[in-house]
Amino acid sequence: MKNFYLLPITAALVILSLPLRAQEGRKESIFQRQTIITSAIDTSWSHWKERSYGYGMDPSRIPLPVTVDAPLQVNSMIQLRTDGKYARRWGYHCLEAYSLDKISRFTLLMDKHVELGRPVAELYYFGDKYTTSEEGYNWLRIGSDVKRHSYMFSRDHAVFYGGLKLMSTITLGNIGKEDIMKDKPAGGHGENNTGEETRHVNYKLLKEGGDGTMFYDKDHNIVVIKVNGEWMRVKVAKLPKGVKYDF
Repeated sequence: MKNFYLLPITAALVILSLPLRAQEGRKESIFQRQTIITSAIDTSWSHWKERSYGYGMDPSRIPLPVTVDAPLQVNSMIQLRTDGKYARRWGYHCLEAYSLDKISRFTLLMDKHVELGRPVAELYYFGDKYTTSEEGYNWLRIGSDVKRHSYMFSRDHAVFYGGLKLMSTITLGNIGKEDIMKDKPAGGHGENNTGEETRHVNYKLLKEGGDGTMFYDKDHNIVVIKVNGEWMRVKVAKLPKGVKYDF
């Protein structure tokens, strides 16, 4: 009778000692400290011809995507770690979520650019035109999913429906003649022409900006504002007597 009670325990130990059923491209064992799920490299996979799959990827180096046909729920955080940049689109993309048109995508990428002395992480909603011009980017709303509320961002515009409370300083754009280009750059838009395109964007924003648009005219050291469609100088005065700052 004593041995009878040991039978269930013995059977459980035997089951747990068996490796999981082997699958092609799958490496895992019940006793492995780390489970690795992978797939084969197949350059003939038909989906590589689709832009949303193959664009910016190297099919000769990256395994086929592993599909989970169900909601994915985890009880810990999700991390992206890779030693090879080939595993990311163009070597930078960390997350993509596609719209119902299977073209437009929400994208998170890292380390594509270094600006102001530091690497940049970038978040945006790329449209269906697949162009890096202003028309190529949709709005990205942060704060809620309520229309005409919260804060929206696109390539060259930001629209704040809510209030803005600054806990520090605000600096107006210091813009002079050298920062403005009236005509579109001959080289078009894109990574190879960012300087001239930025100057043209400055011109467009100042030209199309409505009443209340402000900037600091660095050529004449004045603050200007558009009122009733006309640029006007903001009158300033020296600090009152007795008011002095240490900075």
